[in-house]
Amino acid sequence: MGLIILALAPGISIAWYVYNKDKWNKEPSKLILWSFILGVIISFPAAIFELIMESIIPFNFNSDFVSLFLYSLLGIAIIEEGTKYYVIYKYIYPKEEFDEPFDGIVYSVMVGMGFATIENFFYVISGGYFVGITRAFLAVPAHFVFSLFMGYSFGLAKFGANPEKHLLQALYYPVFWHALYDFLIITQKWYLSILILPIVYGVGRWIWKKGQKLIIFKSEEEHA
Repeated sequence: MGLIILALAPGISIAWYVYNKDKWNKEPSKLILWSFILGVIISFPAAIFELIMESIIPFNFNSDFVSLFLYSLLGIAIIEEGTKYYVIYKYIYPKEEFDEPFDGIVYSVMVGMGFATIENFFYVISGGYFVGITRAFLAVPAHFVFSLFMGYSFGLAKFGANPEKHLLQALYYPVFWHALYDFLIITQKWYLSILILPIVYGVGRWIWKKGQKLIIFKSEEEHA
């Protein structure tokens, strides 16, 4: 039971935290739950696509840096962020409940945390407490960061100028940061691995602060 709680708690806690940050116009709980479930569902075809790509792109930890980055990009990041992007763009973005810029972050985080939670569950159940603790501070928060980039861009795409540009960025930025994150892990070089912390907590703090400005923008608009 302890392992299950350790596996599920990080993603659910982050999702709950972001949901409660949406103070001005709460999203319907059914759509919030559905977004989380969508994230869980898409993790399974994503895993299948990753296995297919792994058979196409020969991978081992002793490969050169270019090969490792290409694998991180094509074999992991594009697949995982692409599936998240698809369900958000297809099933969430057009909905009338998506009616303010910060909603892009709320729904993207729900999908991202659904994905991260089920992925984390399988890693932790098979890997034990050390894996669970490590992933609680790195992997799950990293998915949160990727979701922030995606949601921020979706919010700008729907309510700002130049939506085509922001829709492209909604995929480009999370794919880039996801690929870089996995590359730093699979290189198995300590001097590269230490860069994970500033990405997750430095870049993550920066994009979260930018995302919160979407709330401020909405509150100013409401009180104008």
